[in-house]
Amino acid sequence: MTSIRLTTAQALVRYLQQQYLQTDNGIAPIFAGCFAIFGHGNVSGLGEALYQQRQTFPTYRAHNEQGMAHAAIAFAKQRQRQQMMMCTTSIGPGAINMVTAAGLAHANRLPVLLVPGDIFANRTPDPVLQQIECFGDPTISVNDCFKPVSRFFDRISRPEQLINSLPMAMRTLLDPVDCGPVTLAIPQDVQSEAFDFPFSLFDKKIHRIRRPGAEQQELEQVIELIKQASKPLIIAGGGTKYSLATDALANFAHHYHIPVAETQAGKGSLNWQHPMSMGGIGVTGTLAANTLAREADIIIAIGSRLQDFTTESRTLFSQQNTTLVQINVGHFDAIKQNAVPLQADAKTAIDSLATALDGWRADARWSDRAKQLKLQWQDTYQQVTKANTSGLPSDAQVLGAIKRQAAADDVIVCAAGGLPGELHKLWRSEDSGSYHVEYGFSCMGYEIAGGLGVKMASPEREVIVVVGDGSYMMMNSELATSVMMGYKIIVILLDNRGYGCINRLQMATGNEPFNNLLENCYSVDDGAPKINFAGHASAMGAQAESVKSIVELEQALTRARAASTSYLIAIDTDPYITTGNGESWWDVAVPQVSDSSKVEQAHQRYQNNKRKQPY
Repeated sequence: MTSIRLTTAQALVRYLQQQYLQTDNGIAPIFAGCFAIFGHGNVSGLGEALYQQRQTFPTYRAHNEQGMAHAAIAFAKQRQRQQMMMCTTSIGPGAINMVTAAGLAHANRLPVLLVPGDIFANRTPDPVLQQIECFGDPTISVNDCFKPVSRFFDRISRPEQLINSLPMAMRTLLDPVDCGPVTLAIPQDVQSEAFDFPFSLFDKKIHRIRRPGAEQQELEQVIELIKQASKPLIIAGGGTKYSLATDALANFAHHYHIPVAETQAGKGSLNWQHPMSMGGIGVTGTLAANTLAREADIIIAIGSRLQDFTTESRTLFSQQNTTLVQINVGHFDAIKQNAVPLQADAKTAIDSLATALDGWRADARWSDRAKQLKLQWQDTYQQVTKANTSGLPSDAQVLGAIKRQAAADDVIVCAAGGLPGELHKLWRSEDSGSYHVEYGFSCMGYEIAGGLGVKMASPEREVIVVVGDGSYMMMNSELATSVMMGYKIIVILLDNRGYGCINRLQMATGNEPFNNLLENCYSVDDGAPKINFAGHASAMGAQAESVKSIVELEQALTRARAASTSYLIAIDTDPYITTGNGESWWDVAVPQVSDSSKVEQAHQRYQNNKRKQPY
């Protein structure tokens, strides 16, 4: 017998269970299970298949489709893209709820397998409940929304299509260049249809993540450019971590005396105490890193797509006096910003450079300047994070309190708003797994769901989620999921009564405060209600309390660490205070004409900064 009769859904689940990855720690399953919210479109087909395999392929129930996909993505990020999850939903709104998460995974190059239910392939009962009809094309469903935010998309209209589609899905999920979300839209009738699948489809498959080496001519060119330089700076991006190149980078920077700055995705590439670690770079970076970037004669970006926050909208380093080298596994990123490309795996490239540069060192005056700037920034850190004695605390003071109570292996989780900027500047990362901030898509609502995913990936670590009241109100339901599943997270909720970060940006562009802080929004005469966030969290099963000061916060953190279930601490903060990092600039267009003199002045400042850009 060379085949086995299975439904499409049964075949999918059986195939996923046979996918393994060879890592430095041995062979491990690639899929850790599935998040599922059932409805018509997946409850009968995939629901039955998942139930049959529930002992070996666990299914987790969430409260929101976007939230569960965020948790799955965070899990994959925390596992450094070496293990991942599947997510399945019903058709219609359940599926569409995952589109935002797909965009997040796409922007951050993170793997997740999305399997939304779809309308009937046979079309007999059309239009079914929740079906959006395209009048000119009956093949279109809401799942077509996944196409622009998926690295690979397929609609499985016949069971046997899995035989060709599943290997392509795995290639995408594991490829260091194309890594990102995969969407397999499976109509509900097709999920339940049976086919005689070949046994060979379900053979145990051991994958290995490719480590492409550098092309010799490109390598030699970069080696020569570095040897000619005296003031080099490395920018470590997320690719440094996903390549497992952090140890190699630490040794390389120490041996050749090269300071290292980090992007949001790359933060934690070096322990903050490493003598060459300068911290975050760009709009949300440290003054030490940004000063070095402006003075460097060569910048070596490793595993970064050089987002506008990293380059300060292409104004951070001189286009005339600085050579930019891009080391990236993908040619798409390696050639960005007219860089000298070195297309290769990050670790492979660092190892090759370490061998070839033997005998060369950065100028001693340069490394001394880096150390001096770092010391100055540490003085700034102490000043902005120390406990306040009056008034509402700043975000920086809250983060200082959290760090004072944190252990070295704790994981900080955040996304969107002003907090990621403060964390990028101020959080002292101990290792590559201790900093988990989603800022490629800057997606409000990721925080708590992401914290759940991080805890599932690293159950031995304490996971601390920092979130503003705005993001909490957008998505908080997975706090209840964390309680239900027994994955404890600590949530620090900073209540500045609105969208404080965007309010500051609004004012910086000359506009009046409007529709961001609750006090400046359309409301009844009594204004927006003061929300009892601790009471809300308690209603979802978490332990919770509100505190009024940094001293009380630190005391509450001790209680939270001792707790056995998820714990939320709410504290009111000042929406106007943020930590400066020098003369950084971010390109946010300002109206060319306005009745407001402040907007006109802001536009003039905007034009002056635009002249710093290369075009």
